[in-house]
Amino acid sequence: MTGRIGILGGTFDPIHMGHLVCADQARCQYNLDKVLFMVAGQPALKDAADVSPAEHRYQMALLATADNPFFELSRLEIDRAGTSYTIDTLKELRRRSASTTKLFFICGADALFEILSWKDAEKIAELATFVCATRPGYDLDEARALLERQAVDFRFEQMEVPLLDISSSDLRERFQSGRSVRYLVPEEVERYVRERGLYL
Repeated sequence: MTGRIGILGGTFDPIHMGHLVCADQARCQYNLDKVLFMVAGQPALKDAADVSPAEHRYQMALLATADNPFFELSRLEIDRAGTSYTIDTLKELRRRSASTTKLFFICGADALFEILSWKDAEKIAELATFVCATRPGYDLDEARALLERQAVDFRFEQMEVPLLDISSSDLRERFQSGRSVRYLVPEEVERYVRERGLYL
């Protein structure tokens, strides 16, 4: 793997327009050669019983990203046994990459408030440039102050993105209650969910 590579990790349960906009904005702002969508296998901070099967989440992400030549899907965390930890994924991607490759780990502002609970959190920023996208309701200055109070040396860059207040948990509730998800997820993803009866 060579060049400037973005990594957007997530459960993607389901993937939505907010994820896609975030990835595209990162690609443009950081001149990335591609953005790798890293579908979590067994998310560390979520109960496995509350997460859809990995293959469904992978297929939805595949449908959502298929028309963008700069987007690529990875099965690394799905195919690796055990809990999915960002630090392990970044180490493996670094191992597979040329020495000149630059990695950019992309996440939403909400994740920054959870970073202290991540495995080997302080080492993550040593393996990749940590890019934190703005999100309604989350103050990145507050997150930065929290990290400073905890004496955690965690560096990140702030990325401004159009305000899209979309969450996967809200989408699951919308599917369950029969409310509209139009323009919130790609049409192909909505069709996949309804055909397979997910989130009911």
